[in-house]
Amino acid sequence: MSFVRSRREFVLSAGATLVAAPFLQVLNAKSAKAAPTGPSRVVIMFSPNGTIHRHWRPTGNTGTDFGFTPEGILWPLADRRDQVVICDGLSFLNATNHEAGMHCMLTGLGQQSHPSAGMSVDQFLASRLGDGVRFPSLELGVQTSAWGSGTQTRMSYRTVSERTEPDDDPKSVYQRVWGGLVGNAAEVEALIARRTSMLDRIRGDLARLEAWVGSEEKPKLQAHLESLRRVERGLQAPADCEHATPVGLINPQDNDQFPTIGTAQTDLLVAALACGVTRVATLQWSHTVGPPVFSWLGIGDGHHSLSHSDDGNTAGVQDFVDAERWFTQQFVYLLDRLAELPNPDGDGSLLSTTLVVWAKEMGDSRLHDCNAVPFVLAGGGGAFGLGRYLNFGGASHQKLLVSICHAMGLTDVTSFGDPNVSTGPLAGLT
Repeated sequence: MSFVRSRREFVLSAGATLVAAPFLQVLNAKSAKAAPTGPSRVVIMFSPNGTIHRHWRPTGNTGTDFGFTPEGILWPLADRRDQVVICDGLSFLNATNHEAGMHCMLTGLGQQSHPSAGMSVDQFLASRLGDGVRFPSLELGVQTSAWGSGTQTRMSYRTVSERTEPDDDPKSVYQRVWGGLVGNAAEVEALIARRTSMLDRIRGDLARLEAWVGSEEKPKLQAHLESLRRVERGLQAPADCEHATPVGLINPQDNDQFPTIGTAQTDLLVAALACGVTRVATLQWSHTVGPPVFSWLGIGDGHHSLSHSDDGNTAGVQDFVDAERWFTQQFVYLLDRLAELPNPDGDGSLLSTTLVVWAKEMGDSRLHDCNAVPFVLAGGGGAFGLGRYLNFGGASHQKLLVSICHAMGLTDVTSFGDPNVSTGPLAGLT
């Protein structure tokens, strides 16, 4: 058992790059935590580059009279038809094209002055429901960072200007959540005390510095203190949980390891929920304009390139459909893993007590638009009537974000994102 021996070593070993990060604008929560009345946790999965609607849409009619064809993108959901809601006809009314769609998808392009304060819906939920757990939210990624951090590559926002950074390395995720504290109870307690003492010292330094800075700098210091509080929560002892499995060495940027990384991240996300260390988690597969090559399917062109195949490129369209069907399989794998594990808070499975949202940032990417953007919902503990295909006829997707908040018990939320675009929940979903 090795212990942190110096302040510098603490900064490196405790993940306190947050301590050395640029000062951030402080976010003041406008409302108190509310306990959820339906599902007690939420997962948002993202896959990039829109769709081709005629290959994505179910067969049959809206409502309960629908199905899937083996050739269609959503075919892997056939056995879970009665456990999902297929949401069609939702549009981003204040965004279009790749980058704006990526930004708008979970934020509704809210600003600091709006009720959601520019947050993405996952971070809004974490700010309201994240007390009492080690991690108010966990952000996991699959090859999201080769292009760095920017509007195209990030979907989650704590404030208008502060993006959350998904961790693309399963080994890093495991170490951060379960591997940082090992040894017997006395050793773990001693290590936590040492690290907490170091944080207290840094916090004291900042408090003394506050007396010397002007009013414009004080919010930055407060934001820095908030980042320290996030580090401190992460220092708590990990749950004694049998669901977490150590992860071997994987190159997180190896294209051919894309499926292996995604499976490992899915397993870690589900384990984190089952162990009760978080209630809000996101899984981001690549990013808009994402370049992964689905070599494991025998496909040679990048996913983004395929997403722009016109109808005259039959082979390109088929490759894109095959790649999208593979993403559906990953969504099904997530649902299956959630269904296998029990609810740590009581009766039912993780799936029955978790709202799962599969989101995209565009509609038909060949048109570079954000009309009829696909969403699929699952789980949710009865928050939404499952086993339906619904077409919302061009309604603002911000209404879905409001409905997600309501499903999680935050019924005081009346708008999400820019309230000048839309208000209220999504009619017909509940």
